[in-house]
Amino acid sequence: MTFFIGVDLHKTQFTVHVRTEEESESLDQIRQYPTTTDGYAEFLARISRYKATGADVKIGVESTGNTRFFKNQVEKAGAEVTVINTLKFKVINESTKKTDKHDASTISEFLSKDMLPESYLCGKETENIRRLLKSRERLVRSTVGQKNEIHALLVSLGLSDELRSLQSKKGRQRILDTLESNNDYVLEAQSVKLMFEIIERIEESVKIIEKQLVELTKDDEMVNRLLTIRGCGKITAWTIRAYTEDISRFASAKKYAAFYGLVPWVQDSNETIHHGKITKRGPQELRTCFVQLVLGIRRCKDTSNWRMMQRYEYMKTNKGSGKSIVAAARKMAEIVWAMLSDKKDFDAQKMIGKYKPMSLAEEALTVMN
Repeated sequence: MTFFIGVDLHKTQFTVHVRTEEESESLDQIRQYPTTTDGYAEFLARISRYKATGADVKIGVESTGNTRFFKNQVEKAGAEVTVINTLKFKVINESTKKTDKHDASTISEFLSKDMLPESYLCGKETENIRRLLKSRERLVRSTVGQKNEIHALLVSLGLSDELRSLQSKKGRQRILDTLESNNDYVLEAQSVKLMFEIIERIEESVKIIEKQLVELTKDDEMVNRLLTIRGCGKITAWTIRAYTEDISRFASAKKYAAFYGLVPWVQDSNETIHHGKITKRGPQELRTCFVQLVLGIRRCKDTSNWRMMQRYEYMKTNKGSGKSIVAAARKMAEIVWAMLSDKKDFDAQKMIGKYKPMSLAEEALTVMN
């Protein structure tokens, strides 16, 4: 016998619904448990009673902020957990009857029929890398905001300035000396000095985070392999590692590109086929990362003879920079998928060649396939 348990998980409580293959209705009354130590203990004891009869226990739960903790707790009791991909499971969100009890019942029903779309839950180390990368991004954005504020202040005072002069300590000190030398800008100098101190503290925090990321990934095979790509920096390698984790999850390069939303929408009905813009589904960080990787490659002086970059320049002239950078990013993702799948370092010699422009129909077919 197998017990199928649907769980509607929230921050303070979770609602469960139990059924088996033989019983279409719940075996017990639908119960609610608090997300406390006692609440989890009571629910785990219930699972243990089911397991004691020799039955299997399968649990379906939506992906939320505390799903990882819930999954770790119930797996200790021997339950098999399916984390639901909410993007592909619209039954609950679009239901006219939206209650915790009904949601739990719906999950258990679809679980018993093996119809729940599963979401991949990354490992603990990967989750930590993602958290550090997000913290670093917030700090960098804060630094940019402070610099923009200073730049706007200098412009309002009629002082000539370039944003790049704020990037170094010498440049910032030069700006501060200019303000302090003018008696009319005493208050402005105090404000700018405070903002410079904030920038320096943030930059120190960013360095600490980067040191932690270096320590976490120093022996990581995927990161070291990605760093062999011409124009790929550590931040790019860390991001691809964090949001890919296990390349074997993707059966093809096309599925990998679809995972992070660099494939176009397709509507195929009868004899009519419509192609739209890219889906932009999946991790935005990974999508942005591949665009940054292409820009990094483009900045390198010895990549102009690569077929991919020749195609990028050709498309940029004929279709604009937006479409060209997306096409190049997808191509780079295919190369990364092949590298990681075959466990081979990047070979720049394979990139060299002459790009032969294709017709619009051929180009569209290439994008789709």
